[in-house]
Amino acid sequence: MKNGFIKVAALTPKVKVADPKYNKERIIELINMAAAEGAKVMVFPELCITGYSCGDLFYQELLLREAKEALLQIAAWSEKIDGIIFVGLPLEHNAKLYNVAAAICGGDILGLVPKTHIPNYNEFYEYRHFTAGNQQPVPVRLDDDHIVPMGTRILFGARQMPGLKIGVEICEDLWTPNPPGTEHAMAGATMIVNLSASDEVTGKDVYRKSLVSSQSARLVCGYVYASAGDGESTQDVVYSGHNLIAENGTILKESVRFINESIFSEIDLQRLQEERRRMTTYGVSDIPYMGAEFNIKEEYTGLTRFIDPSPFVPASAADREKRCEEIFMIQAMGLKKRLEHTNCKAAVVGISGGLDSTLALLVTAKAFDLLQKDHKEIIAVTMPGFGTTDRTYENAVSLIRSLGATFREVSIVDAVRVHFRDIGQDEQVHDVTYENGQARERTQILMDIANKMGGMVIGTGDMSELALGWATYNGDHMSMYGVNASVPKTLVRHLVRYYADTCGQEELSRVLRDVLDTPVSPELLPPTDGKISQKTEDIVGPYELHDFFLYYVLRLACTPKKIYRLAKIAFDGVYDAETIEKWLKTFYRRFFSQQFKRSCLPDGPKVGTVAVSPRGDLRMPSDAGSALWMEELEHLHEDEPADKDSGHVSSDAVSAGESETDRLVKEFSEDFDRLFKDFMK
Repeated sequence: MKNGFIKVAALTPKVKVADPKYNKERIIELINMAAAEGAKVMVFPELCITGYSCGDLFYQELLLREAKEALLQIAAWSEKIDGIIFVGLPLEHNAKLYNVAAAICGGDILGLVPKTHIPNYNEFYEYRHFTAGNQQPVPVRLDDDHIVPMGTRILFGARQMPGLKIGVEICEDLWTPNPPGTEHAMAGATMIVNLSASDEVTGKDVYRKSLVSSQSARLVCGYVYASAGDGESTQDVVYSGHNLIAENGTILKESVRFINESIFSEIDLQRLQEERRRMTTYGVSDIPYMGAEFNIKEEYTGLTRFIDPSPFVPASAADREKRCEEIFMIQAMGLKKRLEHTNCKAAVVGISGGLDSTLALLVTAKAFDLLQKDHKEIIAVTMPGFGTTDRTYENAVSLIRSLGATFREVSIVDAVRVHFRDIGQDEQVHDVTYENGQARERTQILMDIANKMGGMVIGTGDMSELALGWATYNGDHMSMYGVNASVPKTLVRHLVRYYADTCGQEELSRVLRDVLDTPVSPELLPPTDGKISQKTEDIVGPYELHDFFLYYVLRLACTPKKIYRLAKIAFDGVYDAETIEKWLKTFYRRFFSQQFKRSCLPDGPKVGTVAVSPRGDLRMPSDAGSALWMEELEHLHEDEPADKDSGHVSSDAVSAGESETDRLVKEFSEDFDRLFKDFMK
């Protein structure tokens, strides 16, 4: 529960149709197993106490009475369990039958939520048995000791975790044009649980998964979907136990169908609340809801969900290629419009042989293709200085020639030496003045060439550098249009690699691959033995770490402690905790102190969900204090979990799974022996 995480479970017991006593035992077994795994929210399928497929047996008084008794016994058992449990059953009230979800916690039945939308088409005929549920809660007497509210407008909230409010949908509710979950979320629900008995037909699983994903995205919520499986009647249909856990559009966990697999994951409630705070269009409802509170223990939630170490880069090759193609076109279209609007005769790009300038030149060439302009009107300028190496110089020249741009070479050495003499800078002192003097000289050259050619300077700096302030103010920091301004360094690499893979030019592809293999460097210090001596990541830290930090700071507004925890999981085996802590502190220090550079950035296209433009995503004062964040960074190790977060199943859970298997095998053997003996008679 610390850091906003709460573990949830979607659980599918193997039921026997119309046997509440048997089903109660299976439900309790799964509750115990889920509790041992640390689950605080446990969701079972629709009508699981009786089985969904009872048909006209739902009319039987005996079945309804035993179902209610099973519910009361499960509730009594829950006194030993730390968590809230949702189970389904048929319930009679005022001579009408309702398909309800019962919320159970700490020995109590907190409330009953009836199904709103009753399907009566194709293979479904629920209206034959059930009545659509009431919205406003009404009291329902289960026995002398239990009078429980029943209605769809009930939200279940944890006293120890104010961000957790749970609304309930039941199966068909999700498949309708106006699911009740919409109203629940607008009333404050951050999690929707769905007790379902969705039968399986070809292709339905894809649609079901898209529904759960899109509902969680549209409502900015966690969504736990538990469906009926093996054990239900197969008279006309088959149930696959397709369980799903989603968060804000992302499927965190999906069960293997047809084996009654129980699944677990963790919902990040802090992330959901931050996203809702950010969205000014996220409506709030004034419809009155009843709040049903429950208690859970405050403790660390061990994380089993995947923490992506590269949040800006899609994992699959197909998605990555699509993302690169899309971003490349956004960059090129942005520049195309700016060139059209200003009637520029040329575009001027400084080419160093490094990643960023390479991408900027590729984007510029694409923009010229879209404008049907000759690449000769792209003025590509190399400006060798004190730190330029043969490798980067040769790559720059080859790149320019491969793209058919106009090559210009202007050495900055003599001009910088004159400048150093004028300001009294010792050339042997390799301080910040030594470095920045070269960067500003290069920018001056580009600006003046652009004036002379009637063109504009295309900026090359990327978002990761801007976040860290790794740019010389009024040097490489400045341009007339920054095509890379919202592209993180980790994604720059993939964009260049994508172009190398798809350009169809052998020589250009070779050059691009060598650029990818070259260490990132501003090349402002003299080389050592002809090789780059100044490696950026040795100075400011690995860009893959900084891009991870950047995403979680700006996109999800996480605290330093939470980012540190997530980074340790994401980069386990790559960076140790001390290294992550060191560069996280560097990130925060530089991020706050360098905002003044971002406050006057040139225009540039936004390509993703994170950007640092002062006119768009980051309205941050240049003199904002960082004391709160730096103070928390000094206390990163307080309240750390004693055990390491991992996706491994605990030994208790393994044992529970093995005993369950043994029990099922034993039951099958006993049933088979009985049937065989009956047959022989």
